[in-house]
Amino acid sequence: MKKSSMLLVLVVLMVSSLLFAAGAQESGTQQQKKTVINFPTAATTGAVYPLGAAMSNLWNTTLPNVRASAQASAGGIANLNMLADGEAQLGVAVTSIMYESFNGIGSFEGRANPNLRVMIGLYANPNQVVVTENSGIESFADLRGKRFASGAPGSTTEVETSIHLNTSGINYPDALKVQYIGFAEAIDLMRNKQIDGAWIMAGIPNAAVTEMLSTAGGKLLNIDAGLISKLQEKYPWYGAYTIPAGTYPNQDSDVLTSAIKITICTDARVDDDVIYDLTKTFWENFEELKTTQAPLKKVNPKDAVKDLAGLPIHEGAARYYREIGLL
Repeated sequence: MKKSSMLLVLVVLMVSSLLFAAGAQESGTQQQKKTVINFPTAATTGAVYPLGAAMSNLWNTTLPNVRASAQASAGGIANLNMLADGEAQLGVAVTSIMYESFNGIGSFEGRANPNLRVMIGLYANPNQVVVTENSGIESFADLRGKRFASGAPGSTTEVETSIHLNTSGINYPDALKVQYIGFAEAIDLMRNKQIDGAWIMAGIPNAAVTEMLSTAGGKLLNIDAGLISKLQEKYPWYGAYTIPAGTYPNQDSDVLTSAIKITICTDARVDDDVIYDLTKTFWENFEELKTTQAPLKKVNPKDAVKDLAGLPIHEGAARYYREIGLL
């Protein structure tokens, strides 16, 4: 073989080797590329942040294409703002403020986020109205003129009190003798017979409700089904919720109330396949997660797409829910 021919062969072999190496490196880079998921949750003192951390750890150890990071945050409104600004890909929020964010009303006036989507419907946060046995209160109508703890001013609990009572035809706060106090203070006042009732919004069982029923002569008040239907006409995020008999001391029968669902929400611009993988992995490992995460003990997987205030579900999540027959 002539030297020129041999040289040409060597050059071709070298170029081929370089091209192969470059291709392999590029392929490796693509395989290592991960979708970053910033996941704001809530304050570190509650149960939601540890849940978000456990979910992120599950995704990181199961899905090679994902790098998820749970973050402490100021709560739902902050999470929704981060989603709208592209600073987060997931978040925790209740459907009421999600509805406001999606439509640009209320706390999000003029800042609608049409890209907001539901990924996972978690559990309901029910309203719990406790009144004293000796107050004579059997319905909302009986609250007129009574001493009532509606929650701290501007709190979620106080807002819930206002919405429910005004919708039922009771002029809140003028028709009552309102005490703007939190759960702990309400327990002491009820024990000392200084209030006739209190509004509490929290997951069940709630320690304050337990104290009121066991040590302060309290009982849970039913919310009329007709009122819940009326609420839903204007506030579509409400769902009917039953507090099962025996949830609390001296509670011998089921109690009907209203509730708002807590969700894992996301952005429509997050890749469908990624959201599908996140959703599927969560539910396929749900029973294991539930053993260590208290909030999940209240979650019924069959209700994952119920009571979502008409908000759209991310297409990636919807694909999974269709596969398992929920959509």
